[in-house]
Amino acid sequence: MTHADLALARRLELNEARNAAELTCVCGENATCIGGGQVAFGGPGSPLSHAVGVGMQGPVTAAELDELEEFYRSRGTLINIDLCPLADPSLAELLGKRCYRIAEFNNVLVRAAQPVPDGADARIRRAGEADRDAWARTTMHGFLEREEVLQPEMDLAATLYGMPSGVPWLAEIDGEPVAAAGMAVRDGLAMLFGDATRPGYRNRGLHMALIVARMQYAGEHECDLITASTLPGSGSQRNYERLGFLVAYTKMIMLHE
Repeated sequence: MTHADLALARRLELNEARNAAELTCVCGENATCIGGGQVAFGGPGSPLSHAVGVGMQGPVTAAELDELEEFYRSRGTLINIDLCPLADPSLAELLGKRCYRIAEFNNVLVRAAQPVPDGADARIRRAGEADRDAWARTTMHGFLEREEVLQPEMDLAATLYGMPSGVPWLAEIDGEPVAAAGMAVRDGLAMLFGDATRPGYRNRGLHMALIVARMQYAGEHECDLITASTLPGSGSQRNYERLGFLVAYTKMIMLHE
């Protein structure tokens, strides 16, 4: 694995920031660059509304944080900032002075995109345009762990499906979509996200098979590195680690109401 230093963290976080900017464009909203990162707005209360990559290219000033906070307050939404432990220390200092709280921890995992053994699984395939609704419903069913999926939730998943650099995947059993995942490929980096399996179909190896399929895709598309984020200690993290991924760092999602 590439050493988990500032250069690696910059590469991961700034590409994640570009993902955030892409997604806001898909849903018709906007993003702006502040403090070296992307400050994205996906609508009031949207999980797509967050700041990514801030502080990864140097110190953050109080004026820049003022500007970031006003961006969100003027749009009537909470202020949500991804804090990478390798960001410039000025950001953590400013957030501490302003009483931000930790809302969540995320482990950022990486592995080299080396050729992997042929792990073709007949249940796994790339999703096409006609699969948009099936992919969105499967994704939200897996995340929310309930059958009913509301239209705003479908719209959120459809936004993920429609990002320009995205490559969506589906797992099917007897022709029925039961698991889904996404990835974005840019500048030699494959970013895996959106892993979700419907509750009644877990423990059948579908998540592992979706990871392997995306690893193979990354290797075939000139990627040198693959990354994914998981909740610490989760089943998702365990599956990624079984396939050679290692935790590069743990970042905090900082919230100010």
